[in-house]
Amino acid sequence: MTHHVILGAGPAGVIAAETIRKHAPKDQITVIGDENEAPYSRMAIPYLLIGKVGEEGTHLRHTSGHFEKLGITVRRGVRAKVLDSAKRTIELSDGNTIGFDKLLIATGSSPATPPIPGINGPGVHSCWTLADARAIANLAQPGAKVLQMGAGFIGCIIMEALQQRGVELSVVEMGDRMVPRMMGPTAGGMIKDWCETKGVKVYTGARVEAIERGTGAEKGLLGKIAEVVGIGQSAMPSGRMTVRLSTGQQLDADLVISATGVKPNIGFLENSGVRCLVGVLTDEHLQTNVPGIYAAGDCAEAFDKVSGKTIVSAIQPNAAEQARVAALNMVGQQAELMGVTQINVLDTLGLISSSFGNWEGLPGGQHVELTDKANHRHLSLQFKGDQMVGCNSVGWTEHVGVMRGLVEGQVKLGEWKDRLIADPTKLMDAYLSAAQGQGHWSGAADDRRRA
Repeated sequence: MTHHVILGAGPAGVIAAETIRKHAPKDQITVIGDENEAPYSRMAIPYLLIGKVGEEGTHLRHTSGHFEKLGITVRRGVRAKVLDSAKRTIELSDGNTIGFDKLLIATGSSPATPPIPGINGPGVHSCWTLADARAIANLAQPGAKVLQMGAGFIGCIIMEALQQRGVELSVVEMGDRMVPRMMGPTAGGMIKDWCETKGVKVYTGARVEAIERGTGAEKGLLGKIAEVVGIGQSAMPSGRMTVRLSTGQQLDADLVISATGVKPNIGFLENSGVRCLVGVLTDEHLQTNVPGIYAAGDCAEAFDKVSGKTIVSAIQPNAAEQARVAALNMVGQQAELMGVTQINVLDTLGLISSSFGNWEGLPGGQHVELTDKANHRHLSLQFKGDQMVGCNSVGWTEHVGVMRGLVEGQVKLGEWKDRLIADPTKLMDAYLSAAQGQGHWSGAADDRRRA
């Protein structure tokens, strides 16, 4: 009987375990999660902060005894410390060692905390775990002054949850625009303008240099709340914090949230023999350089056919597909990852933006932009030869599926490339015409129904 060990109890780990069980009903499956929580989705945490779901609503599976019924052992509150790929063993944080026949590394990622004086003190939190969410929910009371570091994809999602809690929100982003890894200057600037019309103060081109705490004489709003409701003072700033920026500005804050990016959880693989670059390097079967050891999700680095390079793409649809492909190969079924989806669709306080593929363009390529700032609409298309290789859009929701289909399908546009440069709004016409003989009809039909 094969023993499959899965490191990580997030979406990738859960989907892999269920896929293995479906195709190998007698194999042993052990899932190891580093939190003392039922397996849950981080993407649901903003909805928890808003109040749209309770904690159970973040759980990946809601049926009581789900994993027990499937014969899947889930160990909580334990993490991998050392992998010995030769002996096929893992040393765990609780002092035990577990052996495996097949291993899936789905350890995800963790917040990348910048080295800022004062960042590790009370009143500063990431927004990554359920424990973080509980702390933020206590502190992000109506009227509290909240400063968020980071206006990337994750930061914008958190920002909406905070704004709906009625706080006075300021956002500090070291890039020259919001969502700099997803949006070009025009699009990122439009999102900033939109946020400011919604009452959020946005400081771009700025870094937090220090977080200083008061003496306690001025407790601030949260200190007063703590006295009334009995929140532990160890979790509270000793007084209202002062946040110093690289621009020379100083901002008051009752709560600081760090959303400055994430990094793959791969430290335990040092000296394991498993090859890592940014993440755990995998082939088209999601197998690492060590036979029988696979990786999936936010910690995995997989080949992207659009960009022609290996990338870590930390979005849940990728985690799910990588987990499925890895699990099938772990039980002996040949399956290949068709590619990594470079797609981001973001709702920032009601403004929808999207980014696909090589949105910055490629050397020797062409591009076209169409901008209507008055109506918060922007469209940027990038071409290489007669293929659309990337795009940005803001407030342009009509043909998101078509944009994705053109980029991921690597559709040869022929004469339609020049037509799109002349009029980028003809995306649907270009897709339907150019894809007619190239087997890309289903995506267009789906998009036409949504439009």
